[in-house]
Amino acid sequence: MKTVNVGIIGGGLMGKEVASAFGRWFALNDFPVSVRLKAVCDLNPQALDWYRQIDSVELLTTDYRELLKQEDIEVVYVALPHHLHLEYYLDVLRAGKDLLAEKPFGIDLDAAVRIRDEAKALGRFVRCSSEMPFLPGAQRVISEIKSGRLGTILDIRAGFLHSSDMDPEKPINWKRQSKFCGEIGVMGDLGMHVMHIPLRLGWVPENVFSRLQVIVTERPDGKGGRAVCDTWNNATLMTTLTTASGKVPMQLEMKRLAPGETNTWFIEVNGTEGGVKYSTKDTKALWLYERRKEQVWMRTDLGFQVPFPTVTGGIFEAGFPDCFMQMLAAYFAERAGALGDRFACVKPDEAVNSHRLFHAALQSHVTDSLVKVDYP
Repeated sequence: MKTVNVGIIGGGLMGKEVASAFGRWFALNDFPVSVRLKAVCDLNPQALDWYRQIDSVELLTTDYRELLKQEDIEVVYVALPHHLHLEYYLDVLRAGKDLLAEKPFGIDLDAAVRIRDEAKALGRFVRCSSEMPFLPGAQRVISEIKSGRLGTILDIRAGFLHSSDMDPEKPINWKRQSKFCGEIGVMGDLGMHVMHIPLRLGWVPENVFSRLQVIVTERPDGKGGRAVCDTWNNATLMTTLTTASGKVPMQLEMKRLAPGETNTWFIEVNGTEGGVKYSTKDTKALWLYERRKEQVWMRTDLGFQVPFPTVTGGIFEAGFPDCFMQMLAAYFAERAGALGDRFACVKPDEAVNSHRLFHAALQSHVTDSLVKVDYP
């Protein structure tokens, strides 16, 4: 079995999730690739202390260039604020490494295009992070849509809802400042998760009418003062796409001010013959509708039916660490040519197309009008 050596740039929350998934890699049944975390970089030396407990880690550094010089490292996962994506992603690619990038794949459309084009020019394998579609419920939604059992698609609704901005006295961080997070605000933070399945199914928005909201305009700066918050807290995008049977409305929601929510990802698709919906609000529940004399939604409790089988019994439910591990498995399986017909991670072209939508949404907000999404 081939072993792939991996480095992490950005040792915070998501870096630890990656490391913990690698630590459980043996739980995957008959997986064709083994992974080994060899190096971690973070500007904060204290953040690196957590990684000292991992036996395979040989390099802990505050200089990412030192990590990129390690010839045996083949893949680098980068989890940094959006304004750093372009510089760091390009440096990873030019160092001859493959890349697992974080969303939104650059702070804006121009950065995303440059990253994608560099990856193509250098022939590097690059994918973008988006975990939720690897949950059993999301996978069943995809299967139902592909089956054709829904008939003619009537409408689509998808979103990612947080309550992370509900407390106005929560100290400011980089996600609340556009110079770090980008002008697209919450769309950059949550939007790729929302767009992953629609774009993979070929549901590409042709136009958009957006409602973008800045609600909390200042927060404590952590130093006894106040700091300006200038990113969008909430975004609701009304879009249109064309299917074989005609025009279909698709509503997309990305919100940090969603009362009662913590980390709720959802998708609902309705058709003339049936419907399907799933939300992480009720992780085990898949809802299906079939056209009958009476209008009935039917609930099915799901178990641990994941794309890449593990030692976990099918009767148990999946959680975030599980879908995160499944996403990583999809990345390394596809890189090794062993993905088969399973769902894949976000491709660079899909990440760029999400940016095209968000760019048009900004224009729509300014003009208060329907804007065509430009796909050159």
